[in-house]
Formats: sequence, structure tokens, C-alpha cells
Amino acid sequence: MSRVGLNPIELPSGVDVAIEDSDVVVKGPKGTLEYHFHEAVNIEKNGDIISVSLKDSHKTEKGIHGLSRSLLNNMIIGVSEGFKKSLEIRGAGYRAQPAKGGITLFVGFSHSVDIKSPEGINVTVEENVNVHVEGIDKQAVGQQAARIRSIRPPGVYTGKGIRYVGEQVRRKQGKGAGRKE
Repeated sequence: MSRVGLNPIELPSGVDVAIEDSDVVVKGPKGTLEYHFHEAVNIEKNGDIISVSLKDSHKTEKGIHGLSRSLLNNMIIGVSEGFKKSLEIRGAGYRAQPAKGGITLFVGFSHSVDIKSPEGINVTVEENVNVHVEGIDKQAVGQQAARIRSIRPPGVYTGKGIRYVGEQVRRKQGKGAGRKE
């Protein structure tokens, strides 16, 4: 049995969950999310408590138990609070600007890079070097933040590039570090 899957989920106020077979619709103050869960998962709602269990306990289906509970919990958190990832841009002349439907990055290329935001994802720029990605779908927020970071990941020698806030970048010594005079 999954330890994560056995934990019940408490519904915050203002969040409504509709369960029909394997389809779950979660409505909250920030929006609506839908997901089709695996047929081996049984989702039950008792008042403000939601529990996730397995219909059969086959080895291949046990791995889905904790995953399904985590996905459902992330949906509930997303429609009530939302998710946010923050990135910072480091480097001389590196900056970001808001653009229609996304952002424009100036990160050392001979051209600017335009990144469009998918529907439901809000990307904001603060002080030209701080980028915030917000939305109700945790997977979509993380994917958009990773897409922005992949344009110019932080360099191992200089540390310049786009990184998550609080990310530790391992720096290498240059080739002159071991030279003795």
C-alpha cells in the first residue's frame, strides 16, 4: 500500500469536487480543473474529506495509488491557492520584458527570444530580472518555468543565465586555477 495514497484530502472552503467514475472536476475561486484518473483508482467524497483507494491490489496498479492522490491534491491546491515559480536572470545586459501573450528575453544572443504563455498561465516580469510564472495547474506552471530556463541555463564557469530563485549553481574553476607562477 502507498503511504501517500492512504492520506485523506481535506477540502478547503470554496472548493467543490464533482466525481463521476474516473473523471474528476475541481472548481474553486481561481478556476476549474478536470482530470481523467486511471480506472483502477476509486475516489470517494465524504463531506469535506476525499479518500483515494485502489479497486484491485495488483502490483502494476499499486504505483498509481499515491500518484492519483498527489494529482488530486495538487488540483485542489491549484484552484484554491494557485502555484507560482520564480526565476531570476543574471548577467550583464541580460533582461526580460513583458510582451503581448508572454515575455521577451534578451540573454546574450544576437536576437531577442519571444516566449508565448499557454492559456491559464500568467507570466510577469519584475525589475527586468525577476520572472514569475503563476497558474492553477502545477504541471503547466513547472513546464513553462522550465521552458523559460532552458533558453539560457546558468553557465558553470560564469554563473550567467536564467535560474530558479534559490537554485545553487555549481561553479567550476577556470583553466588557470591550477597554474603556479
